[in-house]
Amino acid sequence: MSSTESTSQAPPPASPPATPPATHRLSFWLKELPFALVLILTTLGVAYTSFSKQPIVGFWELLAPLIALVCVGSGWPSAADRTARLILIGSQALHWLAFIVVMNLLLLPSVQRNFTANSTAIAVFTLLALGTFTAGLQVFSWQVCILGLVMALSVPAVAWIQNSALIVAVIFAMMLAVGVVVWWHWRKSARADRG
Repeated sequence: MSSTESTSQAPPPASPPATPPATHRLSFWLKELPFALVLILTTLGVAYTSFSKQPIVGFWELLAPLIALVCVGSGWPSAADRTARLILIGSQALHWLAFIVVMNLLLLPSVQRNFTANSTAIAVFTLLALGTFTAGLQVFSWQVCILGLVMALSVPAVAWIQNSALIVAVIFAMMLAVGVVVWWHWRKSARADRG
């Protein structure tokens, strides 16, 4: 047997093992967990505010940095170098600091004389939705933009639905959001399995 025959019959190099579907699903849920957590916390904050008829300033002030961290984490992979990462962190810090300042302006006693607790909650929630959407645009994250849109679409529901119906609507909105994410992931997995 010649050397050309032996090299032509050599086995092909081993390909790396494919990731099992369970691992792929787990990594998907871990990547989406921060967005789901923010959505759940926002929904709970709105439901509590609507039920108690009092704005919960501390909750929103804690939620803003959490959303900032989610935005930084979402934009981190696309930040190419140290300078881009510092710009990402700085722009998100300033963005959410501006949100906190404007929110506290809405809560000044002189402003509160013109608002009810419910209207203040709606104004803060609208501001949070706008801040989340624009932060998503800054970091080019469709997940953060969708989160801001879901918040924005919830504003009219919060304004119109009565307290008891609000809890049902909040649960329905959360189930719908989870259903959309599961459907999107299932469709993506089905395409990957076919391809």
